[in-house]
Amino acid sequence: MNTITVASPKPLDPLDETTSLETAATTRALGPDILRALAILLVMLVHLPVEATPLPLAGIRPYGWIGVDIFFVLSGYLIGSQLMAEAARRRAIDFKAFYLRRAFRILPAFLLVLAFYTLVPSLRDAPTMQPAWRFFTFTVNFGLDPRLGGTFTEAWSLSVEEHFYLLLPVLVVLLRRRATVVFVASLVATIVIAGMGLRFALWQSQVGPAVEIQAYREALATYFRDVYYPTYNRLDGLTFGVVLAAIRLFKPLLWERYMPPYIALGIGSMSVIAALVIFSIRGPFAETNLPLVFQPLPGAVFGFPLFSAGVAFILGALVDLQPRIGRWHLPAISGIATLSYSLYLTHKGVYHLDQMVFGKDNLQGLSGFVIYLATCFIVAAALWFLVERNFLMLRDHLMSRSHRVG
Repeated sequence: MNTITVASPKPLDPLDETTSLETAATTRALGPDILRALAILLVMLVHLPVEATPLPLAGIRPYGWIGVDIFFVLSGYLIGSQLMAEAARRRAIDFKAFYLRRAFRILPAFLLVLAFYTLVPSLRDAPTMQPAWRFFTFTVNFGLDPRLGGTFTEAWSLSVEEHFYLLLPVLVVLLRRRATVVFVASLVATIVIAGMGLRFALWQSQVGPAVEIQAYREALATYFRDVYYPTYNRLDGLTFGVVLAAIRLFKPLLWERYMPPYIALGIGSMSVIAALVIFSIRGPFAETNLPLVFQPLPGAVFGFPLFSAGVAFILGALVDLQPRIGRWHLPAISGIATLSYSLYLTHKGVYHLDQMVFGKDNLQGLSGFVIYLATCFIVAAALWFLVERNFLMLRDHLMSRSHRVG
């Protein structure tokens, strides 16, 4: 892994490089955008109450939580590609520039939404909220019991992402000269197997006792707190995304030879379907009211890595197909992907506001769904135009000046 076999262009980061919705439709990579748009729509769907879910989407809604795992694979691939390409090209990583870019990208919109939740309690989408310092320090995903802090719980995945941003640059630098194919494969296998083993142990020791006495609400909260939220249990998607980036950067001929798009799509689709089947097996929980996000032991152990690996294969195929699908004119997909971060931050709060403005009884069926979608996109577009875009422009201006000075 010390050299790049074939020169590769700088990977396009759909979360990072666009400063207008108009250019989003023409400069973004459609393959990652398709997955990103799908991911945010799934997340928005899973947080929509059943009574406001149209019948055709009712069967999909319970699986909406997998959208977060799609985001993890995308982040692993996109950030991993940037860092490893820079390390190979410059034989170093500009830590200051990397963290500055991430800070300008993530913090402004996040801190604004957090300020609203903190300072205006009536806007909170749940009765309780974790202390603000847990959000500021991105530690909210550790020990998070949704019963004791249900507001803005979607920030748990942002915490996982921040931990990834902190660790991956250091790991890339440490492995740049020492990594071999065998070493990296062993490291990846260790991360995945350790995650499976840890989830198995935690499920058995923490969730299992509550299940045995049929304390299902306690089991659900414990599952979220100890299995689902913590960073150390959610490395599968990020890991497989980074692995995909490494293979495509350092072994492109190997990927091209053995993983043409139709094979990668086939393997990825079968892996995703197999994972969804595992997620669907409820066993003794079939008659309970536990949501599908609560996974019995097989899903908690095997489902996450299998699904993440499948998404990584599909992403690799879509990137290879970019010369073909890039000619498709799908501005809606690119627009949704551009707004995905703002949508993620605001969609739960927007539905709460919808209830306050329109009344819960008026948010049922198709009309409630349309109101939810419309208000979500209006608020997300406002946040993007007023905050995200301006800080991205400021970041690019400041960094271009620093490069000229240097």
